[in-house]
Amino acid sequence: MIRLLEKRFTARVAASTAWEHLARVESWPTWAGHIRRVELCPAGPLGPGSAGEIHLSNGIRSTFRMTQWSPGANWKWTGPVLWLNVDYDHCFREIGPSETEITFVVEAEGLGVGLLGRVFAFIYRRNLQRAIPALVRELESR
Repeated sequence: MIRLLEKRFTARVAASTAWEHLARVESWPTWAGHIRRVELCPAGPLGPGSAGEIHLSNGIRSTFRMTQWSPGANWKWTGPVLWLNVDYDHCFREIGPSETEITFVVEAEGLGVGLLGRVFAFIYRRNLQRAIPALVRELESR
């Protein structure tokens, strides 16, 4: 796996609050404008057996399945993008009782990861630059 992107940020909320909020993946379009909707299977709470499909605003669909589940600490899901296998890790670390560090890590492997990975990371980074401030505002306004 090649690390394509790591984005670390903080929110002034308890780690449990951040986890619970982000685990409601079907609500991500409220802060992530590049996402039109998320379909989770099975419906309901995110968990170790979750899989789903993310519908992006540009019409592209991306599927995922859970590959790592550590409640309160992180979850990782994996999905294909063209000829790549992409891991998306969502990490939570309590800094204090009302402050949490959240880290999004994107890694990939597969045919053309050197070139396709750089292009994918560029687009994903640009989406996160807009989405993360909206996510932090949403978290902190709870």
